[in-house]
Amino acid sequence: MMLGVSPRSRFADLFAKHAALVHGILLARVPRGEVDDLMQDVFVSALQGFDGLRGEFGPWIATIARNRAIDFYRTRRKTAELPEDLPHHDPDKSEAERVLEVIRTLPEAYRETLVLRLVEGMTGPEIAERVGLTPESVRVNLHRGMAMLREKLS
Repeated sequence: MMLGVSPRSRFADLFAKHAALVHGILLARVPRGEVDDLMQDVFVSALQGFDGLRGEFGPWIATIARNRAIDFYRTRRKTAELPEDLPHHDPDKSEAERVLEVIRTLPEAYRETLVLRLVEGMTGPEIAERVGLTPESVRVNLHRGMAMLREKLS
């Protein structure tokens, strides 16, 4: 720990560095309208366990975000699904939202790395460092994920 820096100040610095990571992980997993509230939940949980942290902050907060997204689906109210053949057209839905919907149908490893890269603007090495993967794994996930995304969008 750095001398003269309070734990809250250090946590604020880590928040600034890792907010995009948490946002991207949540955006890849939950409805867009839920992301901000869940981000707050993730960082409150992280702050509560921060003093006991012994490893790297990035992979730890990424795990908290993934678990919070899982909890979101466990605890949310059940809703009835509309039939798939129901005609619909939402002219207000942007192309980015449509692409995000397609990304959410991809396998988890590809979904997360694509959102962190395409939405949050992180580089491959930044993603690797923050989620605890090797740069090679991130590169493979991005390559395969982009190929699957292109195929589904065409």
